[in-house]
Amino acid sequence: MSPLSTDQIQAILDENFADWVRALNLTVTKASPQAVELRMPLADHLARVGGIVSGQALAALADTAMVLAAVAHAGEMKLFATTDLHSQFLRPGKGTAILCRAEVVRAGKALVFARAEMSEESSGKLVSTATATFYAP
Repeated sequence: MSPLSTDQIQAILDENFADWVRALNLTVTKASPQAVELRMPLADHLARVGGIVSGQALAALADTAMVLAAVAHAGEMKLFATTDLHSQFLRPGKGTAILCRAEVVRAGKALVFARAEMSEESSGKLVSTATATFYAP
């Protein structure tokens, strides 16, 4: 089985995720069986009071990126259910976009463990990290 390309991962995102996730305007910038990177442009609809990106948007970005990393690791479209998600918000996110790199830490028969790091595109400063566990029915 050949690895999924960035275009294939983008198509999986565009065709299978909820409208509100697609409203984040995510772009798959890198994809391999080891990791996936997404770009989330910052816009007013993602900001909280003070003009920084909301924690909810960052959590959704991380969850989506980690699911897509699990799909890339599997090498095919599979359904994954998030069983837990832990986010750590390290500093206010601002600028033009947030980049999220997600990777599978371990994949078993039923559970996949993943982690993600989110940084500001322009400064490279780490904004948030996350870990999650997914169930593959």
